Amino acid sequence: MIAHLLSTGDEVLLGDVTDTNASFLARQLKNAGIRVQKTTTVGDDIEEISQAMNQISDQTQISEQAQICIATGGLGPTLDDLSAQACANAAGVGLTLNRQALDSMAIFYKRRGFEMTKTDTGQAMLPQGAKVLVNDHGTAPGFYIHIKKCLFFFLPGVPSEMKAMFKTKVMSVLKEQFKMTDLVLIERLTVFGLGESKVGAALVGFEKEFKGLTLGFRARFPVVEVKIVGKGEIQDKNEIHAALKKAVQWAVNKLEGKVVSTKGLSLAGEVGQLLVEQNKTLAVAESCTGGLIANMMTDLSGSSDYFLFSGVTYSNEAKVNVLGVKQQTLIEVGAVHEKIAEQMAYGAKKKAGSDFAISTTGIAGPTGGSKEKPVGMVCIGMATENGSRAKTFVFPYEDRLMNKKVFAATALEMLRQYLVSGNQPPRRKLRGMGL
Repeated sequence: MIAHLLSTGDEVLLGDVTDTNASFLARQLKNAGIRVQKTTTVGDDIEEISQAMNQISDQTQISEQAQICIATGGLGPTLDDLSAQACANAAGVGLTLNRQALDSMAIFYKRRGFEMTKTDTGQAMLPQGAKVLVNDHGTAPGFYIHIKKCLFFFLPGVPSEMKAMFKTKVMSVLKEQFKMTDLVLIERLTVFGLGESKVGAALVGFEKEFKGLTLGFRARFPVVEVKIVGKGEIQDKNEIHAALKKAVQWAVNKLEGKVVSTKGLSLAGEVGQLLVEQNKTLAVAESCTGGLIANMMTDLSGSSDYFLFSGVTYSNEAKVNVLGVKQQTLIEVGAVHEKIAEQMAYGAKKKAGSDFAISTTGIAGPTGGSKEKPVGMVCIGMATENGSRAKTFVFPYEDRLMNKKVFAATALEMLRQYLVSGNQPPRRKLRGMGL
């Protein structure tokens, strides 16, 4: 099946807003076995939008006919929301008040305690013959309609609304309308500690080993996502599953301990799942990472079950007053030192009453480094019910944000390894704060 993507809006056309919708849709359609032939971007001009729709739906204009088109943007109550009228023009029909769309809007407004105005109700004016895609996360309903031989879907430009509607509404319509029998199964691995090129080198020979499966990579510093894809007919589901299982194990072995999740979870997601499984809790004390670890953990739904405390103790005074770090230790060794990292972790664990705590103190740069303590150096502490430890790492990056990201990921990886190792005691025992 062939698809065309249509993005509308001056802000997208002129580069003021990055078109993440198109990249999301292209990935989702590819995973469903649908080939995206072309992406078109048009500004807020009703004639140009209508013309683009006519060209997409007219098989004489392109080498192969697109069976579907997914258009994003231009749905809403403002003057630049032109998609419904442009679609009606292209389809040669008029606009009419769609009762299902209006009712879905009324439910949305009532649920949130908002008053629906006459201007808002204009969003329910849809092309004659269009079928509604209910928007559970916003005010503008989506819709779909045939224009010639192409089935057009119209979704809001707001990414969160668009993604939810595509997954819950559009895919259901596609499966029903086109009797899709192709099966696409995907396994995702999250790798930390190797760059994309080294991950690729480690997995050389995959296609020869696993015919019919494909391998893909996506670098999202400081991790690399490895995607293993199996395609076939629905009746081959068990066979594809078995092949994917073998391929995952092969890749894990080749990557030699660098796979942090075989479920495609982030480092924070994997740590959170392990904490839930073990019924444990976590506190964090951060200096150089500035709250990044806490943000990564609390981005996860349900994190309140295990995440208890975050202290961004950037100054020495905050380390002493909030976490109980020894002033004398700071004088003797400075803020970036394993002893300080241990005391920070211990202080966070004690204050929160958590099972675990991790801490970071380092030099993110690009200024502030020295020969003894260069930019990219971080000391990471961990306190557990069994004891504490700290370790120093030095990374080669001069970029501040890259260092913060790799510092935070390394701290989470240190905890993850401890959680999967059966909670073996660390090398040093706690002796109060006299570390």
